[in-house]
Amino acid sequence: MVRVVFSFLLKFTLYFLLISVVWVIVLKFVPVWITPHMIGRKIEASSAGEKTKLYKDWESYDNISKEAALAVVASEDQQFPTHWGFDFDEIQDAMTEKRKRTRGASTISQQTAKNVFLWHGRSYIRKALEVYFTLLIELFWGKERILEVYLNVAETGPMTFGVEAAAQRFYGKSAKNLTRSEAARIAAVLPNPIRFSIKNPSSYVLGRTSKISRQMRALGGQKYLAGL
Repeated sequence: MVRVVFSFLLKFTLYFLLISVVWVIVLKFVPVWITPHMIGRKIEASSAGEKTKLYKDWESYDNISKEAALAVVASEDQQFPTHWGFDFDEIQDAMTEKRKRTRGASTISQQTAKNVFLWHGRSYIRKALEVYFTLLIELFWGKERILEVYLNVAETGPMTFGVEAAAQRFYGKSAKNLTRSEAARIAAVLPNPIRFSIKNPSSYVLGRTSKISRQMRALGGQKYLAGL
């Protein structure tokens, strides 16, 4: 019996590794049109009797304003160009910081892995898989592709995913033409795009927008991402 169970687990692991690697390699070259998180939002909306239309529009990295790319890096993960998927200094700070609720320390790579391959939620299994897929996309995709996918799948508003959809829906323009302030406001709502609004920003969002704009200047502007 032990031998049978061991054989099954070994085969399952090998198949999982093979399929996951092939999956990651394929998505290096093709647009990510749908993610588990998008499907989850549609199910939630349907269950609540709300509209289930998803606002999303894939655009290549070249067709997205580099101000938008810089804004999410400045806001979410300033060490993105140099780390290998994990910011251990931020993780340590988050673990030792005395708060009632521990703040997150996920990098853009981790968030991309979670959004594209996994479900949202808190469990050790999901976190372990997030680490695994983060390592895979760092290895096979590279920084520019990771950032391109993140800019297209990150939730930016109710049923809205990606900066192109946010730009079209809330600014009436393409993401390629976003200004620094507009890009910073999109980045400002990323921690909670359901609670925070791009179209009707609260004083908190406006404050975060100004802070992110200052951080973008402090990083040196668009040239900060030139070497991706």
